[in-house]
Amino acid sequence: MRRFLRMMLIVVAAAAAALFILNSSRLAARPEGEAFLIAHRGLGQTFHREGITGETCTAERIFPPEHPYIENTLPSIQAAFDYGADMVEFDVQPTTDGEFVIFHDWTLDCRTDGTGQTRDHSLAELRALDLGHGYTADGGETHPFRGKGVGMMPTLAEVLDAFPGRRFLINVKSNDPEEGRLLAEHLSRRSPEDRARLAAYGGSLPLGELKAALPDIEVFSSGSIVDCLLTYGGVGWSGHVPEACRGGLVMLPLNVAPWFWGFPNRMAGRFAGYGSELVILGDYDGSGFSSGVDTEAEFARIPNDFRGGIWTNRVDRIGPLMSRLH
Repeated sequence: MRRFLRMMLIVVAAAAAALFILNSSRLAARPEGEAFLIAHRGLGQTFHREGITGETCTAERIFPPEHPYIENTLPSIQAAFDYGADMVEFDVQPTTDGEFVIFHDWTLDCRTDGTGQTRDHSLAELRALDLGHGYTADGGETHPFRGKGVGMMPTLAEVLDAFPGRRFLINVKSNDPEEGRLLAEHLSRRSPEDRARLAAYGGSLPLGELKAALPDIEVFSSGSIVDCLLTYGGVGWSGHVPEACRGGLVMLPLNVAPWFWGFPNRMAGRFAGYGSELVILGDYDGSGFSSGVDTEAEFARIPNDFRGGIWTNRVDRIGPLMSRLH
């Protein structure tokens, strides 16, 4: 019996050692390339997250402004690149006259002086709105951006033309397949080199249509990211990269990432072999929302040898710190 137990201990120890070696990041080669910074909606106003839901008007709870920029506008995108962003994420909405505008919200009532669903308006109607109308940091006593955002809602084409060669991540806000077909039609007018700097994420149905029409554009859905992380969490010890993790950006909350097999280098190397890049978000708090890496303290928790993407709402704070990872 003692001999049997001894043999079992040896087998268990050998298996544990093999598992450690297979998944140790320290024993993995550092991935090629450099860490890169993704500016969420360009440089915009940030807000209190306590009690936030999908229906919360975040413009009504911003922090006291530290800069003059309104998210998803040409000046905010320019500011993001000026502060060191390598990629800018923005949101698209279709218009009634066949355009796409850059705007986050499904409805206009929160941020602007308009009302109703964004997609129920023409480009001219949306251009007439004040994008800064609803922002307040003191419960509505003052509105520091009111009157400063008139005519500033850009089209998708205007953004791509204004920043040639720059990388963008397009968020498709709906799950309407027709929106994916319309977006594919718009992007088909761009050159292959132009499309190579784009990626898209959001609803699985429109992204499926976009990918079918334009296979050269990198796409991934919110559902595929969840499937990827759940599956890799179960089988990643073996080195297997699930299908849902291939060919896209894989989003990892900062407080969850260290628990994944081989994070950061071993995991990044595996995923890179299938055309995917890891992106670190802010901490997941159980609410269904993840923030960005927005403070120096949060940035300090990222390993020095991390070579993936970092998602931030405060590129003005994080951009100057990126030299630590280069």
